[in-house]
Amino acid sequence: MKLLSRATSIGWVFLIVFSCRNSNEPCTLPDSYREIPVDVTLQRMEKLFFEDLTEEKLGETLENYPGFSSAMFGYMGFENQTQLKEELLAIHRDSGMLELYEEVSLHFDDIAGIETSLEDAFRGILFHFPEFKVPDVYTFVTGFGTDLIVEEDLIVIGLDYFLPADHRFQPVELPQYIVKRYTEEHLIPTIVTAISSRFNRTDLGDRTLLAEMIFYGKAYHFTKSILPCTPDEYIIGYEKEEIFGSYANEEMIWGHFIENELLYETNAFEIRRYVGEAPFTDVISPDAPGRIGRWLGWNIVDDFRMNNDLSLRELMNQEDAREIFKRSGYKPR
Repeated sequence: MKLLSRATSIGWVFLIVFSCRNSNEPCTLPDSYREIPVDVTLQRMEKLFFEDLTEEKLGETLENYPGFSSAMFGYMGFENQTQLKEELLAIHRDSGMLELYEEVSLHFDDIAGIETSLEDAFRGILFHFPEFKVPDVYTFVTGFGTDLIVEEDLIVIGLDYFLPADHRFQPVELPQYIVKRYTEEHLIPTIVTAISSRFNRTDLGDRTLLAEMIFYGKAYHFTKSILPCTPDEYIIGYEKEEIFGSYANEEMIWGHFIENELLYETNAFEIRRYVGEAPFTDVISPDAPGRIGRWLGWNIVDDFRMNNDLSLRELMNQEDAREIFKRSGYKPR
């Protein structure tokens, strides 16, 4: 029996008391994290490109910050530096861009909180992976062209994407269910999740839905381990009510996957229905949040690590999704 009809008939059940993950008890970082020395200074590149910009100053900036320049402008495809400079001068003298820069400068006048949160995140990563190299971190105003660049040696934060949800400047080409994740609270978890990919070993030959679920589950588990005080909704990008509703309906969700024999599905279209970007997972319920397979994979990975007493490194090194599932002992709450 398809669970779509069940979901439609009984509705999306919500609980009043939920998982211990959402406890209101005070949370502090482990002492083992806080003891690791890390110093992060965000380099405010937007000031160099918007304040008193001249061709000479632009040339000096591009030369003095080659890593940033390559990551930010390397894809623009100009034949030479002269063409690149002409385009950048025009962009950063545009009245609309100047107005956006002023608004970002007002809202992000003080970014000490972001620096502190990044330092805490990098401490957590270094505790588990001492070989991790703390990257240079830059901020910029991209005109809603680039939200984040996360590379091994540098990170670029497009601050304009992270203006408040009620601000008059918003990215206009993205659906609302994605735009709502562009908040300052989501920023650090998103960066950490991106960093997790360099430690997340996978079997590239496994094209199953289960493999996708486990990959994302490991990524979210990594982020939660590094940022233990960050609420789940900022890690996976759900609303709090969606987190609560998913736990309340976990048995029904799992039943849908089992009854429809989805775990070893290899059809790319079917896989996207459960782990791809979408406002909801309509094949389960119009109230079920999108990417529900990722959330379910997170629960499986949590159980796998807990039931096998593994370090975070050991977990991330496990590339066999079927073995993770088998040894997780996962059952709906």
